[in-house]
Amino acid sequence: MSTLSVNNIRCLVSCDAKDTVYENVNLFCEDGLIKYIGPEKHKADTVIDGSGMICYPGLVNAHHHLYQVFSRNLEKVQNMELFDWLKTLYEIWKNLNSDTVYLSSLIGMGELVKNGCTTVFDHHYVFPAGTGDLIGAQAAAADDLGVRMHFSRGSMDLSVKDGGLPPDSVVQTVDEIMKDSVDLIDKYHDTSFTSMRRLALAPCSPFSVSEDLLRESAILAREKGVRLHTHLCETKDEENYMLEREGVRPLAYMEKLGWVGDDVWYAHGIHFNDEELKLLAETGTGVCHCPISNMKLSSGIARIPEMLEMGIPVGLGVDGSASNDGSDMLEELRVGFLLHRLNSSKLAPTGYDMLKVATMGSARLLGRDKEIGSVEVGKCADFFLVDSGRLELTGACFDPKSVLGTVGLRGSVDYTVINGKVTVENGKLTGIDEERTVADANVELMRYLG
Repeated sequence: MSTLSVNNIRCLVSCDAKDTVYENVNLFCEDGLIKYIGPEKHKADTVIDGSGMICYPGLVNAHHHLYQVFSRNLEKVQNMELFDWLKTLYEIWKNLNSDTVYLSSLIGMGELVKNGCTTVFDHHYVFPAGTGDLIGAQAAAADDLGVRMHFSRGSMDLSVKDGGLPPDSVVQTVDEIMKDSVDLIDKYHDTSFTSMRRLALAPCSPFSVSEDLLRESAILAREKGVRLHTHLCETKDEENYMLEREGVRPLAYMEKLGWVGDDVWYAHGIHFNDEELKLLAETGTGVCHCPISNMKLSSGIARIPEMLEMGIPVGLGVDGSASNDGSDMLEELRVGFLLHRLNSSKLAPTGYDMLKVATMGSARLLGRDKEIGSVEVGKCADFFLVDSGRLELTGACFDPKSVLGTVGLRGSVDYTVINGKVTVENGKLTGIDEERTVADANVELMRYLG
């Protein structure tokens, strides 16, 4: 039995259904679960002094491409939009191997954890021939960091010769993909309450996969009880491509293949029309908002205020590091708040609304809102602590619920706790040697980029 106590917390923002904010409390955890929130102190194996600290639920990143950490800020793609950006970068990504995936995952997730993220969903869809178990490489990185990880068996089966965007070397047949998907689900998908590993099926996008792959993925996911994810309605180019190829808009195409329901979530969802938003609301189909990526690639602004008003499940994600160039959910949260203030004024979500999108909203997309996303007795012990006494927050904490959106946070959080274990202490990762990891990553980076 392992125990953890955080004592004398100045303020605890729970993000529960009642939006409870606790003042001057203690938090006790046992075997990865929150057991007590209140005035009493408990003896524990590990004790954190929470004096002056604000406690928040761990952030949940609902869309990422960790392998892209090793192709960010490249000059030749800086002014490209999505299709040209993808075609250029595929020529780099086809050189992935297990070392690249392990180290890029370690760097990307390490940055996320240092900024209060406790659960990471990664959409990995590039599987070059002969590279082995790339999901296993990600699992090793997640174990080293102590992060709660949701993998995906992404896939592509349409290369350039078939009318898609990727090169031949990173696409596979539907049969190969389905077989590997079954193997990976059986190996990595853990449905237990405090599970540290789950897996979704995630064909890349309608313009890089076939109708057969989408249909078979949906059938297999429901047979195996796993969730479905893909990119959708990210750009006008995608919309025009689907209208020309299939004669229908992207969501109508996905609907006919079984890709709506409360076990499905889409990344981006920028260009949905009114009728499509109604369909998402009626079916409980979710959307992961990625504001920084959408801004960088000039893709557009998702209709998040309307989605939230309609009850559509909405979460937050940083997207690929090459289209964001960072892995910081706190930055994503604040940029999302500011973007919608600019675009929607008083109809925009508040700073606290964006915090809930990044916690309970994302947890719902992953099917884990009963386990993570809020600080409540009985839930997983995933949270982070920020010292309200730091210079950058002076005078800013009168509304602790909103401060992460309205003011933001510069620098790492003070503590991150995942599954009841301290993974960041005094702003530093506890599971890895950061300097050694950076050195190893730079060696691999030079090999990879050639």
